[in-house]
Amino acid sequence: MNASPFPIESTAAQAQAAIRDEFAFFGDWSERYQYLIDLGRKLPPFPEPLRIEEHRLLGCQSMVWIVPSGDAARLDFAAASDSAIVSGLIYLALRVYSGRSAREILDTDASYIADIGLAKHLSPTRSNGLASLLAFIREAAQRALA
Repeated sequence: MNASPFPIESTAAQAQAAIRDEFAFFGDWSERYQYLIDLGRKLPPFPEPLRIEEHRLLGCQSMVWIVPSGDAARLDFAAASDSAIVSGLIYLALRVYSGRSAREILDTDASYIADIGLAKHLSPTRSNGLASLLAFIREAAQRALA
């Protein structure tokens, strides 16, 4: 797979703080949605051979594929979606969690979601998909520690 750009910040907490700061620049949700779409375009290319049912994330209305790699010391995630906004949500989640230790992943609540107002502005199906994505990342971390 292509080299991951994550982590960008040194810790998950710093990543969440940076996300909060970035979203604070935008005055309304149309600007924030556009920023989400722009972030989704920054995801590394996801190899076509990995876009298979085995790597599909269930619980999402959009097509989402995610593949974990690594071990308890460092877990990386490669992911993609057929939806521009969902790709942006993936980018934010990977920015917080990918390239971190399993322990840091499990110790980090996704507070950025509420802090930037995402929880209030996502449709129920997108909220469920985001919850599925975050649950998958946590489960991968739990498996790595087992």
